[in-house]
Amino acid sequence: MANRLLSHLLASAALVPSLTLASPGAAPLVPRTWEGRSYGCKCYFGDACWPKQKDWKDLNSTVNGNLAVIIPPEAACHNFFNGTLGAIQTYDAAKCADVTTNYPREEWINAQDATLMWKYFTNSSCVPTTDAATPCTPGYYGTYVIRAKTKQHVKAGLDFARKKNLRLIVRNTGHDFMGRSTGWGALVINTHSFQDVKFEKKWKGGPSGGYSGSTVTIGAGVRGRDLLRQAAQQNPPVTVVTGECPTVGVAGGFVQGGGHGPLTTIFGFAADNALSFDIITADGKYLTVNEKKHPDLFYGLKGGGPGNYGIVVTASFKTFAERPSAGAQLYINSTLTTNMTLYWDGVRIFHSHANNFVDAGLYVYFSVGPGSMRVRPLVAFNQTAAQLDAVLAPLKADLTAAGVPFWSAPAGQYATFFDLYLDLFEDESAGPPTLTSGWMIAREDIASNNDGIIEAFQTAISPRADLENRGYMVGHLFGAGHGPQPVDVSATNPRFRVSSNLMLYLLPLPTDATWAQKADIQNLLANTVDRAFRDASPNGCAYVNEADPFQDNWQDHFWGPSVYPKLKMLKKKWDPSGLFYAIALPGTENWDVIEYGTRLCKKL
Repeated sequence: MANRLLSHLLASAALVPSLTLASPGAAPLVPRTWEGRSYGCKCYFGDACWPKQKDWKDLNSTVNGNLAVIIPPEAACHNFFNGTLGAIQTYDAAKCADVTTNYPREEWINAQDATLMWKYFTNSSCVPTTDAATPCTPGYYGTYVIRAKTKQHVKAGLDFARKKNLRLIVRNTGHDFMGRSTGWGALVINTHSFQDVKFEKKWKGGPSGGYSGSTVTIGAGVRGRDLLRQAAQQNPPVTVVTGECPTVGVAGGFVQGGGHGPLTTIFGFAADNALSFDIITADGKYLTVNEKKHPDLFYGLKGGGPGNYGIVVTASFKTFAERPSAGAQLYINSTLTTNMTLYWDGVRIFHSHANNFVDAGLYVYFSVGPGSMRVRPLVAFNQTAAQLDAVLAPLKADLTAAGVPFWSAPAGQYATFFDLYLDLFEDESAGPPTLTSGWMIAREDIASNNDGIIEAFQTAISPRADLENRGYMVGHLFGAGHGPQPVDVSATNPRFRVSSNLMLYLLPLPTDATWAQKADIQNLLANTVDRAFRDASPNGCAYVNEADPFQDNWQDHFWGPSVYPKLKMLKKKWDPSGLFYAIALPGTENWDVIEYGTRLCKKL
């Protein structure tokens, strides 16, 4: 539908005159005033600088017809999509039924042009409905998307955005808690089609810190489960550090934010295991980046912030021999006890063992909600079921001694880690509008203040009276400092190396939340829940891909004083005009998204 409408919409685009402001080294910014402050903004539809019809047609030709107008798939349930470029009739009963059925599914979302897993940062302004007369508007989606099939397509879009002063967005698989892969009125480059995978038994791709073992080189759109499946089919089978969630893209924001997963305790972050990147920089150059070629940029791409220094086309990583592994599960919920004091005693006891689990080489994924803790799975790579049961025995003994009822079966034995991954890890469902934050809890704080940490858990579940039992949390027990990598191998916060639990916590909002309601929940998240975790674990830190981007002092929380200054200088060197922007990333302090989450502008 989007391609068929492209010419019509371009032809109907009226241009509104506006002034421009020169910005050295970049296309002119558009002057604008918001709440009494002067800004220079990116170019948007209605500005005099907005590309003309011929410009868009030429771009479409350059990318071999892969330019499309962004129309949310949910528009099929509405009579009209009232987009930036005009109103379009969109209702299609069959397509609406398909969208409604698939709306929560990861695989379906991955295949869309711009849809996100977590809908808060789309503004939820076009959702599936049975009332076709309800409005459908773009929310915070971009205006155009390039469905990139080649690196030349990526370069063409990047060059176009730079020359025309457009906001540029890179979108991979739609896993995005923080809205970095969407932006109102932007040109989006979708890299999901980059699916090449090549395994090598010996690394031959350039300098690697002395590493010469097995590797894999992947395209930007390759997802974790797909990569692990192909790795398991090698002879002999190998494995790779991927995310816990099966459909997270590995070479994009995942590794550029650090990249933690089920093998992190054993092998470190994905960023620790990166060997090389092929990228396109802000000035449109193709570069191979490794420890000898542009080592500063190589450092920044390994945890220094997603999409901030260039667009990654391919990435190479170390692989590791597959091993037999063990997995287990444990539950405490209302089918076992409705005594909330006893329930929270169980959560406290479980969490008091976090450091012990990590020291034993485990990875543990668990969720905590009102009256329910679900620990699935506990992963013991290259260990037997008997070894895992022995690790868990002290926890079970403590729960039993405290009278906390729980369910747990004996650990299961798996021929490979991949077999365990397929059996015990689950797809996530796309979430309703929520605000998400998180905190990495330090080992020393777990040892000295576990009770205080559990009080922070309780605050996250019930942050105030009107939201009692409305919160939800997900925990990840891992120890990035247990792997063989030195602390400074990647641009991740050094405090990760002395921590054991990354907690994520979510607060819900109404689908049609007003700006005031959003501000209220954001304030509650930052000043009540975030503060509770920081107070309980002052030696912890925050993970750039899974935390509150609006928090104060994000520079220190995400990277710390030894890393952040390097990354800020790196941004200034490689992207001085700010072509790449995403919230709370190094060097973006002078940029704001003004006018209620729409225009991206630089403070003047």
